[in-house]
Amino acid sequence: MQNEEIKQPQLTTAKFFTSSFCLQHSAFVLIAILALAIRLPQLGFRPMHTDESINAFITGKLLAGEKYHYDPQDRHGPVLYLLAKPVAQLCGAKNLSDLTETELRLTPVIIGSATVLLFGAAVEMFGFIPCLIAALLFAFAPLPVYYSRYFIHETFFVAATFGLIIAGWRAVKNNSVFAAAMAGLCAALMLACKETAVIHFFALGVAAVACGPTALKKYFPAPKILLAATLTFLVGGILLFTWFGQNWSALADLLRAIPNFAARAGGQGHEKPFSYYFSILDPQFIFFLVAAAGVYAALCAAIAGTRRTGLLLAIYGFLIFLIYSVIPYKTPWLALNFWLPLALLCGLGVEGVWQQFKSSTGRWIVGLAVAALVLTAGEQTKTLAFDHPADEHNPLAYAHTTDDILGLPVRLEELCRERKIPVPRIAVVAKDAWPLPWYLRKFSNVGYWQPGTETGAANFFITPTDVSGALAEQLKDYRPEFFGVRPNVLLILWTPAETLPAHE
Repeated sequence: MQNEEIKQPQLTTAKFFTSSFCLQHSAFVLIAILALAIRLPQLGFRPMHTDESINAFITGKLLAGEKYHYDPQDRHGPVLYLLAKPVAQLCGAKNLSDLTETELRLTPVIIGSATVLLFGAAVEMFGFIPCLIAALLFAFAPLPVYYSRYFIHETFFVAATFGLIIAGWRAVKNNSVFAAAMAGLCAALMLACKETAVIHFFALGVAAVACGPTALKKYFPAPKILLAATLTFLVGGILLFTWFGQNWSALADLLRAIPNFAARAGGQGHEKPFSYYFSILDPQFIFFLVAAAGVYAALCAAIAGTRRTGLLLAIYGFLIFLIYSVIPYKTPWLALNFWLPLALLCGLGVEGVWQQFKSSTGRWIVGLAVAALVLTAGEQTKTLAFDHPADEHNPLAYAHTTDDILGLPVRLEELCRERKIPVPRIAVVAKDAWPLPWYLRKFSNVGYWQPGTETGAANFFITPTDVSGALAEQLKDYRPEFFGVRPNVLLILWTPAETLPAHE
């Protein structure tokens, strides 16, 4: 019997790339799991911000069976509530009084953690190392962690924006109708999150044109791609804003939102200087320096003709940063829109520096520097998101509800027990009552009045400190107790000297 040659198993090219693909994406899954683990603890610890309480109130009405109605005056689109409602139902909530801070904030936590997975989908577009670094920064940095634990629209908006960038690029590159439809859907989700989506559409369009006429001509979308994206955007937007055909007046309301938000851009009490977002994004300018290296690397790659996606990202990031900085109206959560391009540009910068070092020693130094950067971001996250999440000195806790307000419903329950009032009538007289509807949600007989209107008799009154006119005369025999609602803003709980008749 002849000796047969023992054949060793060979790693084919297909198997190698398949193995590499799985290994790369496993890294992003692991980072997403870590991101979820970081975001979950103490979700109910921080008091509800006014904006969170408004969104909670709308979600509670939907849970109770009411239809969604788009409000163009001072609200945003329906995506937040569309996602939050089933999550709250799975947690057992049936109406506003059943809801908890944890149940509401669980939805942005899930979306914020899932956004990390999108960096895995963007590897072909930006490269593995840039996406890995960006995923780490999204998982651990204070800005994305803090606001993915906030029941507002921003986390969903950023995820949809990233989805639009990835899907749009794939649609053009691969001439894919499916990717075009996904891009249209992401654009619809963006608009149905916040009307400021038009700023991002403009910036992305300018960035695509600025990447060069040659590239634009070469990759200009085919008619079927444009048609698929446009139809999906229109159909998706109409379905979302009309709450799947239940409120067609929302389309007219959306047009009326344009002058409202144009006026709001003037500031309306939220005016900040041009430099405001620098202090929110990166007070030490560490990330900006790394991102500057990323911009340089993107320019070099575009000139060499190897990759233009980094240049598109840099132009887009610069434009939205410039536009939002020029607009007087500024809040810290809007900075999350810039964190996406900033994190990816940091990744491109690290990759550029990494490639300059040919020795293992130099690359070890780069790796240690990246680890130090991520650890520094993690330490800031611990301080801002967990140790002092509502502190007035926390730059991310903007006009935040104070811990003191948590004692108001507790005190009311205590007074009701002492005075044997089973169903108290509570009159809130204030120009802006939020976030009281959230904190008084357990009481079934609460009314809200503007100053100067007649409230009638009540067991308890809640007012700001500037009480005047007939109401001041009505409350002259009531005992005041003070509760802080926001920094330098107090509310007064008025308790009568003698118990008024209980309202059954």
